[in-house]
Amino acid sequence: MGYIKLLTFMAYMAYMGYIKGGKNMAKISTVRARIEPELKAEVEKLFKQLGLSTTEAINLFYRQIKMRKGLPFNVVIPNKTTEKVFKETDIKRNLIRCDGADDMFKKLGI
Repeated sequence: MGYIKLLTFMAYMAYMGYIKGGKNMAKISTVRARIEPELKAEVEKLFKQLGLSTTEAINLFYRQIKMRKGLPFNVVIPNKTTEKVFKETDIKRNLIRCDGADDMFKKLGI
């Protein structure tokens, strides 16, 4: 393993909490959750592409919450206009087709 790769690996391990003060830290808590099988399979494929295990992804999620003192993304309830658009597009009503980004910007008046 090259020097840079080794440093990167060590920084990652420290970030994930496996190394603290040069000593290995045991993981002592278990998180159990019920997740839709299709969602789990799809997300685990993404984790694999990112080089993460599910455990590592959960640890990253928890660390981000701790660091930000809240969720690492906005959780909002859509307003009535957005809800209406969601419902209409779900049934393929009022869709505007574009032939690319330039066409989309033209139709949006941007």
